[in-house]
Amino acid sequence: MTDTTTMPMSKALNAGLRAAMQRDDHVLLMGEDIGPLGGVFRITEGLQAEFGDRRVIDTPLAESGIIGTAIGLAMGGFRPVCEIQFDGFVYPGFDQITSQLAKITNRHEGAMRMPVVIRIPYGGHIGAIEHHQESPEAYFTHTPGLRVVSPSTPNDAYWMIQDAILSDDPVIFLEPKSRYWPKGEVDLTSQALPLHASRVVRRGTDVTLVGHGAMVATLLQAAALAESEGVSAEVVDLRSLSPVDYGPILESVRRTGRMVYAQEAPGFTSLGSEIAATVAEQAFYALEAPVLRVSGFDAPFPPAKLEGTYLPDPDRILEAVDRALAY
Repeated sequence: MTDTTTMPMSKALNAGLRAAMQRDDHVLLMGEDIGPLGGVFRITEGLQAEFGDRRVIDTPLAESGIIGTAIGLAMGGFRPVCEIQFDGFVYPGFDQITSQLAKITNRHEGAMRMPVVIRIPYGGHIGAIEHHQESPEAYFTHTPGLRVVSPSTPNDAYWMIQDAILSDDPVIFLEPKSRYWPKGEVDLTSQALPLHASRVVRRGTDVTLVGHGAMVATLLQAAALAESEGVSAEVVDLRSLSPVDYGPILESVRRTGRMVYAQEAPGFTSLGSEIAATVAEQAFYALEAPVLRVSGFDAPFPPAKLEGTYLPDPDRILEAVDRALAY
C-alpha cells in the first residue's frame, strides 16, 4: 500500500527536511532568514515553529561562517543542513567548502566523517538579477571529497534530501529554483532510486538526451517536439552529478548511437564536457555521431530580459538533434 500526494518541489523539500528532523535529533538547519521567514523560497517554512530555534537557526549574513560552523557541528556529532540563499552567494563560503569540508575526511584517513549538506538554489528561468541565476555545479564536481546531486522532480527532492542528510560525506544539494513551483506526484512510502542513480525518464530509439535539474523538463519538451517530427528521443535524468551513474546513459547510447547533453551552465570545462568525453571513450564503437553539447554561453549570466537567449531551449536542443542525425 502506498501513500502518494501531489505537491510542488518546494513543499516536497520541506516535507523531506521535516521527516529527517523527526527521525534524528542531530539534524540541524542553518541559514539566513530560514526561521520565521522560512527562507527566500519558503523551503523551511514552519520548521522553526515545530522544532525550535536551536534546531532551525537563523544565521548572520556570512556564508563562510555558516559553513565553518557546520564543519564544527559535524565534528561534534551533528548533521547540519546549510541553506545558501542563491547560487551566486555560495562563493564567500567556497574556501570553507573546497579547502576544509571536502578534505577533512581524507585528512583524517577516514576516521572523521563530515555529514554536512549544503542546499543551493541554482539556475535560471526566474528573471532574477546578477548572482541569482548561476549554475556553479562544475566547481563542486571538480572537487574530490564532495558528493553533488540535483533533483528534477518533487518525488526525487523528497527522497534525495533525506538520503543526502543520511550521508556521512558532505553533499552539495543543488535545487533547480525554476522547478520549485510545478507540482508532481510524491510517493511518501516507497523510494524509487538510491541517491546516486541516474534514470531514464522517457524511452526512445533514435537519440539520447541527457541533462540534470531544470534542464530535464526542457529535454522532455524537446523530445515531445521531436516525436511530432518522427524522431524518437530517449531522455536520461542524471540526478547525481558526482559520482555519475553512467550505466543507464551508456546503455541508452549503445542503443540509439547518438547523444546530446544539455545544461544551463557555460560549456567550457563543464560537467557536460566530462560526460561527453566519458561517453565517447566508453561507447565509441556504438556512436554514429559525435556527442554534442548544448549549454549556456561562455559569458556571465545576462540581465533577466536576455535569459531566454542565454539558456538552452527546446529549439536549440532540436537543432543539435538534427545535427546528430545528419551524420
